[in-house]
Amino acid sequence: MSDIIETYKKNTRRSAKADERVKRSIIGGNSRGAAVWQPHTLTVERGEGSQVFDADGREYTDLINNFTSLVHGHAYPPIVEAATRQIAQGTAWTANNHGQAELAETLIERIPATESVRFTNSGTEAGMLALQIARAITGRLKILMSRFGYHGSLMEFEIGTFGGFLDFHGADTTHTATYNDADSFEQVLAEHGSEIAAVFVEPVMGAGGVVRGETEFLERVGKAANEAGALFVVDEVITYRLSTGGEQMNRGIEPDLTMLGKLIGGGFPVGAVGGRREYMKIFDPTEPKSFHSGTFVGNPVTMAAGVVSTRELTQERIDTMAGLCDRLDVSLHSSARKLGLPFSTNREGSMLNVFFQHEAPTQGPLRNDEKEITLFYLAALNRGLLMATRGMIALSTVMDEARIDDVAERAAAAMADLAAELG
Repeated sequence: MSDIIETYKKNTRRSAKADERVKRSIIGGNSRGAAVWQPHTLTVERGEGSQVFDADGREYTDLINNFTSLVHGHAYPPIVEAATRQIAQGTAWTANNHGQAELAETLIERIPATESVRFTNSGTEAGMLALQIARAITGRLKILMSRFGYHGSLMEFEIGTFGGFLDFHGADTTHTATYNDADSFEQVLAEHGSEIAAVFVEPVMGAGGVVRGETEFLERVGKAANEAGALFVVDEVITYRLSTGGEQMNRGIEPDLTMLGKLIGGGFPVGAVGGRREYMKIFDPTEPKSFHSGTFVGNPVTMAAGVVSTRELTQERIDTMAGLCDRLDVSLHSSARKLGLPFSTNREGSMLNVFFQHEAPTQGPLRNDEKEITLFYLAALNRGLLMATRGMIALSTVMDEARIDDVAERAAAAMADLAAELG
């Protein structure tokens, strides 16, 4: 039996009991597949700043921050104050609220390609809404996306996300092409462009391993989409943390529609689609061409928290996080080198993904280190570090050099545990 796994079991006995309990009512033990791992999933009882605390009282530095969404860490005081104040005044009603206008105005001011915004309850719903807009505008049904890309849990997108691994039958609404290969996208559009309503692309493929999309690739895909009469949709749900105007501003590209989510909700469920007014006008109630609603869409608590989260994500803070991530990246490489472990990373701004192989993937989650990353993930937990099971890390604004150096030291110890296990 693995020493790493045995140590994890001993450290997290109460989490194991909690896992057993929840599995009796929820198949798999969680409603969120990306937050499940073996031998059992950790149960966290509270978070504060850059730290979380589990059911056994153990403390961890949170290196994934709810998959990039908690850009200011846990229980960030200005967000807590804004949300608490709003909760005391009511959480939802069938009417408007001031926060919705404030957050929309902030996003429009920051993101050049966005002239109007509509909110949703999640990034997945943002993808659904973007597709709804594209279908209404073009009169077409199909989409084109990157193989292994991720735009949420809608069947049309899941076919593209998992189609490289699983056999989906009847997948007649989704075309896929190879990420970072503009020729691949252009070929699909040349053959099927008249059927495609929208082309969806992430400027950095998050679930695919923090793979950076080359600027020329993004430019060519956008141009080819528009030439085919399709809308070009850029998914900034994860990458909005890379610039006050999103990664699209860093690259100088202007999509037809932009998907947003995660950090713009300040820790509450949220999504959004921004775009040109000519496209968003399909929802004008005086001359509607499409309908969009939702019981909790744009609710005042999420909007209040989101205004604070978004406005306090300044370019200075973004740059500081990127510097800290670079510092951590250098330390991780140094530790792996000293231990003789094959190692590589993909890094973009405040996000990185670790791989225990000589070269990091450039077109999706094509890795051959499943055993190593699984053991390293648990070894890192044993050393007080929480990251994504696939080795993804996303920092927060409440971290500093001292915290990052502590993380680097703990990660080096986890790598030593891994090296010992591998023999």
